Amino acid sequence: MPEIFINYRTNDGEQAATTLDNALRARFGDEHVYRASRSIAPGDKFDDHLLGNARSSSVLLALIGDRWLGHPRLGIEGDWVTKEILESYRCHRRVIPVLVGRRTERPARNELPDALMWLADCQTLRYDHQNDAADLQRIGDSLADLVPALAAVDRAAAAPDAQEPAPAGRDSYTTSLDTNHGGIHIGPEHKVRQNGPGANYVAGDQNGNVGHIFGPASRSAGPSDE
Repeated sequence: MPEIFINYRTNDGEQAATTLDNALRARFGDEHVYRASRSIAPGDKFDDHLLGNARSSSVLLALIGDRWLGHPRLGIEGDWVTKEILESYRCHRRVIPVLVGRRTERPARNELPDALMWLADCQTLRYDHQNDAADLQRIGDSLADLVPALAAVDRAAAAPDAQEPAPAGRDSYTTSLDTNHGGIHIGPEHKVRQNGPGANYVAGDQNGNVGHIFGPASRSAGPSDE
């Protein structure tokens, strides 16, 4: 069963629902995200399918766009957006309002139907397409923090934090010149270049006979420096 149920109203949060669905499935896997228009197969009884998944999901994301609050069906019997939210709430699932767009405000209690007044007290997240990458990451991070099953499959957490150092080989040399104050031994036929002040060019087999100071403050004094 999915861990995330995306609740939305057609022509209000539909595009945001699709974007969230794609991003969260890419991060947590297809089986952990439910969006009705994608998840209900032909021939399924949609009422049982919708309410069953609203009951069993760990989190319901209630997408609230700029036309959500004033919709005439909100709060009435038979409105599927309302039914999904209430079914999840009654089963003690976490309901998170997601404000869609930069200007959408959290609904006030006196603006909501009686059955949904509690929604005004829930902490919200925001998805704004103009801040797409950051908002999607914030939503995904919040879900991973709240739901252990999602943290266990979080593909973002599995990404390596740092590159492994490249193994040294005959043709791979890492030499720090910034702090070198002595000779440098580099094998046959290798060359050393240093751009900027104190540059050297050396060819051939060098074994300790290249002496120079490299560093941010090193300069070769001359008439032009006086």
